[in-house]
Amino acid sequence: MITQSRRNFLLSTVALATVTFSTFSFAGDPILVGVPSAQSGPVGIADHQDWLNGVNLAIEEINGAGGINGRMLETKVVDIDILSPEGTIAAFQNLTEAGVHAIASAFVLIPQPAMDTAAAAGVPYLHGNTQLASLDLFKSDPQKYRNIFQLDVAETWYGSGFIKFISDLKQSGKWTPKNNKVHIVQEQIAYTQVISKATQDAVAASGGEWEIGAITDIQFPVQDWSPIIAALKETDAGVIMIDHWVAAELAAFTQSYAGDPVEDALVYLQYGPSQPEFLDLAAGAGEGFVWGTVYGVYADEKGSAFREKYQAKYPGTMGVVYTGGGYDAVYVLAEAWKKADPSNFDAVGDAIRSTDFRGVNGAYTFLPETQSGVSYPNMVDDPEAGQAHLFFQVQDGEHKIIAPAPFIEVEFRKAPWMN
Repeated sequence: MITQSRRNFLLSTVALATVTFSTFSFAGDPILVGVPSAQSGPVGIADHQDWLNGVNLAIEEINGAGGINGRMLETKVVDIDILSPEGTIAAFQNLTEAGVHAIASAFVLIPQPAMDTAAAAGVPYLHGNTQLASLDLFKSDPQKYRNIFQLDVAETWYGSGFIKFISDLKQSGKWTPKNNKVHIVQEQIAYTQVISKATQDAVAASGGEWEIGAITDIQFPVQDWSPIIAALKETDAGVIMIDHWVAAELAAFTQSYAGDPVEDALVYLQYGPSQPEFLDLAAGAGEGFVWGTVYGVYADEKGSAFREKYQAKYPGTMGVVYTGGGYDAVYVLAEAWKKADPSNFDAVGDAIRSTDFRGVNGAYTFLPETQSGVSYPNMVDDPEAGQAHLFFQVQDGEHKIIAPAPFIEVEFRKAPWMN
């Protein structure tokens, strides 16, 4: 016969065993990284695939080293339509309802639907939107968006940073502009309009060193670049900025331009050549063009080691922006998860806020007022205190870093259309 005290002892023992079993079961569960990745649609696929590849490479490395406190990492990947609020919301809701421990996103074009959906769940959300709109939204309600972090900086630096670049290049004696006119060709989405405005403001602040020669509008998709080439030749500016981000269309531009260039002009293509298909589609016509990114893979020892590992796993032309971004995002999360329970979203957010991590795309520290990155040399003088605003030139069919020091691979080279 079992006495009441014996029964209580047995019940407490069963309860303790159940709790212990549950605890060990939870500890062995995988940590789930949600990745909204554009797999269909007219734009974003190349960048999002680069990001996903980087995420997978980092997870493979972390799991191979034993995971995070004994827990393996897994991905939950969903398709996303980055052109519509509805498509963005659907993807993020899919992830939060699946119980992901964090969302790691390359970018969305409309930030508020993504940020609001992530904020409603409280889930840590790391992204590379490169948008002032994302930062302004965070500042409007820091408590609501407390677990949302932009890994890089605002797109405004693409404009002001470019003017700094051409001033520095001129002062170095490596390039002498034929005149001080800057001709901006601008696409119509908010992202490129912000960049154009920042460029114009930087020109106006140059004290006459530079002036706006003309501003020409384009609309995606660009079917024919010949009217744009004609406008560029009419202005005959010393500096041409193509403020557009779709690699295939920029490759088509280089083919049109190479056959009928504006002689001696320095031509800058904003960001898009980073996407793998640019070099393939340009088919040699990209030689001499300059492009930049505020968030890219370095060619230093750490960056070169990553490039080698990445290309061994993913042969072919390598994207040099979001490959490293996805890779670094997972490591930033991993550092936070070492300190905080992945299911305690606010504790993870606190850990991310205190991040001081050097990745392949530069150094990660998050500014308290925006929870975004820091740009070198635009915001800080220390090259190890932020992410370098890298400028590349296509030389011998490859992307080579020409600025800023100390991350320079090669010197600037005159383009084929320069005397």
